[in-house]
Amino acid sequence: MSDTDYASDTLNDFASEPVGARRVVVLISGSGSNLQALIDEQTHDRLGGEIVAVISNEPDAYGLTRAREAGIDAVVLPHREYDSREAYDGALIKVIERHEPDLIVLAGFMRILTPRFVQRFLGRMLNIHPSLLPAYQGHDTHARALADGVAEHGCSVHFVTEELDGGPVVIQVAVDVAEGETEASLKEKVHAREHLIYPIAVKWFLEGRLQFAPGGATLDGTPLPAQGVRLSHADAAEELDEQ
Repeated sequence: MSDTDYASDTLNDFASEPVGARRVVVLISGSGSNLQALIDEQTHDRLGGEIVAVISNEPDAYGLTRAREAGIDAVVLPHREYDSREAYDGALIKVIERHEPDLIVLAGFMRILTPRFVQRFLGRMLNIHPSLLPAYQGHDTHARALADGVAEHGCSVHFVTEELDGGPVVIQVAVDVAEGETEASLKEKVHAREHLIYPIAVKWFLEGRLQFAPGGATLDGTPLPAQGVRLSHADAAEELDEQ
């Protein structure tokens, strides 16, 4: 048998193992509206992977019901049963790793994460924040934006790092602040835009297009600017069919 014959036979007999869908674990604390946006995309085979578990630190979080109704494993891990933030995060790491995720998505998970937790999943954990980062890191973003009289507000998806709301921005979308805007009306507009861009960022990651790098995020191998991919108010209004 010649070398050529051997190689040919080997290639003909070879069958690669099928690659399973990339796995997502979602962390929540509340109603889970961003989780629902991800579930809706998954239902229509547009997410690029599979949500394998939803974990909540709050037992009565409505997002757990959303998960169960979608046939997704819903896990309760109450933080009040642990003596410290470090102990809780250690337990949370173990629960997450049982599901072998490629990506962890924070969808209204109201916990400040320990450095140990962040480092364990660095580069494969996304969060969404209701402001045009780096503006208005932390809480009460809508009220603070209105108090400052800004003309433009919005939301951002970013990689999670040890700096609170300070990881590389992947994508953000602006919303014009109308005359007479209230905190409630602004929150509603921003929520609609969160549901638009979060599935996009998750899909980019699951498809291997989005990656974390020490200097920032890259998309299709190209470094993203500080604001990530930026959508204007008009871009989002068209996608959302807003009048």
